[in-house]
Amino acid sequence: MNPRRLLGKVVVVTGAAGGQGAAEAEALTREGARVIATDVTEAPGCRRLDVTCEKDWADLAAELKDSYGQVHGLVNNAGVTWRARIDEVRPEDMARVHAVNVTGPLLGIQHLVPLMRAGASIVNVGSSAALTAHYPVAYTTSKWALRGLSKTAATELGPRGIRVNTVHPGFIETAMTASAAPAFRDANLRETPLGRTGTVDDITPLVTFLLSDDSAFITGAEIPVDGGLTAHGGAKSISDALRHGT
Repeated sequence: MNPRRLLGKVVVVTGAAGGQGAAEAEALTREGARVIATDVTEAPGCRRLDVTCEKDWADLAAELKDSYGQVHGLVNNAGVTWRARIDEVRPEDMARVHAVNVTGPLLGIQHLVPLMRAGASIVNVGSSAALTAHYPVAYTTSKWALRGLSKTAATELGPRGIRVNTVHPGFIETAMTASAAPAFRDANLRETPLGRTGTVDDITPLVTFLLSDDSAFITGAEIPVDGGLTAHGGAKSISDALRHGT
């Protein structure tokens, strides 16, 4: 593999002010990409972008067209969570979470695809919640919807040579997961066959690969990076109980 396999590629990363997004932006830069890191906050090194605002996307697309002429990659990383359960969640919570987690990636695709040519790649960041019946209903349904968006985009854009894939992180040590109760982390550990939580460095190599020409025949894929969390369908707890005789 080419150690600078993204050399000369223009890549947009959303939600890049910290955590996983910042790590992705740094990794892509090391691989030679010209990264446009964006975030809704006024963060150092990031261009401000509200992913739910169509005008923000239109302005970014116009700037990229003037500066580079084309875009080679988009990482729809920006996302928010909301931990209300189904009997607590309000319609406005559902709308707010879906606006960021689903409409945001849709707008990014709509506005940047016209600048993409054959060989371009889009990576949507989902979640293990998109593969399970995770309890925070607004977040979970938004990530399931993102799966549908990704599949549709892969099918629609495939004839143009543009690839769309989805990465599904499990419990990754970031500020977002740190805001959850300690019991949430402990429960995830118990359900993860590899017996540890993930780090941003577990995610960035896959994102880099999917943006590179090394993955030129991969589209429509959904790849969990979760230590096996979603692989067993709940069977791990049963197996552990039987093993320990409880």
